[in-house]
Amino acid sequence: MAVPQYAPKETDASYFKPYRKNPWQSPQSFVYNQKDGTFLGRDAASWAKIGVFYLIFYGVLAALFSICMWVFFQTLDPRIPRWQLNQSIIGTSPGLGFRPMPPADNVESTLIWYKATDELNYKHWTDSLKKFLEVYRKPGLTPGRGENIYSCDYGKPPHKGQVCNVDVKNWEPCTEENRFNYHKSSPCIFIKLNKIYNWVPEFYNKSTGLPAEMPMDLKRYIADLEARNASHMLNTVWVSCEGENPADVEYLGRIEYIPHRGFPGYFYPYENSVGYLSPILAIHLVRPRTGILINIECRAWARNIQHDRHERVGMVHFELMID
Repeated sequence: MAVPQYAPKETDASYFKPYRKNPWQSPQSFVYNQKDGTFLGRDAASWAKIGVFYLIFYGVLAALFSICMWVFFQTLDPRIPRWQLNQSIIGTSPGLGFRPMPPADNVESTLIWYKATDELNYKHWTDSLKKFLEVYRKPGLTPGRGENIYSCDYGKPPHKGQVCNVDVKNWEPCTEENRFNYHKSSPCIFIKLNKIYNWVPEFYNKSTGLPAEMPMDLKRYIADLEARNASHMLNTVWVSCEGENPADVEYLGRIEYIPHRGFPGYFYPYENSVGYLSPILAIHLVRPRTGILINIECRAWARNIQHDRHERVGMVHFELMID
């Protein structure tokens, strides 16, 4: 028996072709659906609720963070580090630094290279030293320095809270007025010892028991002070500078240390007193060979200063090239 076939009527809506949206209409309706009154899938009431929730949530987080930071800072002293000496990352052996430094675009370089007959050529080096020494020449630039500055000497150590003066104005020929002697192919390099809070140097203040690697000219200098009964001047963190290799020693020539052969002991310990400036000294290279690259190494000497060339602890390296 034949099964009658059903023929849909043209008016049967279930067989109409479904309406297809334009591909751009779906994103548009999600961003803003005018029919439902929603923006990004949420109506105004929903956005208000979620906005209030996150406002309270982040407000509470900010308040908790602020309270924790306030409690943390109550345990710190702005002038005294919490971890000192052996407990600190810096440790107990200070490093040395030198000035002038190469230009900022060559930050990894340690080469001082200039032409002595061209003032524009060596201007960077002299300007760099002027800027570095400005706080020493003008005490008012360091907050609080003018109030508690003291003219220290080996027999006149500073009192509690006072800071020693470092008068660089008369360090001939290493003065600003003399262009630090760069124009005479006999430049001055300034050396400083890095600051470590509460560090007290253990001085080499006797001509006996000096380390074997200490340069002979420094040993003779210490012995001479001892022979002249200048024992008060032996409490010094000594500094020696020399060529790294035998050829460098020959090319470097004689060196003058101004005003002392090291950093006087009355500058220590460093306690971050108001107005404190690190002690510095100038090494005057009297007649270095021109046209030759000279490797120079300076070391600080105290019983509790270690020397490590790889880590640059207790020493500093730089090169000099004068055209």
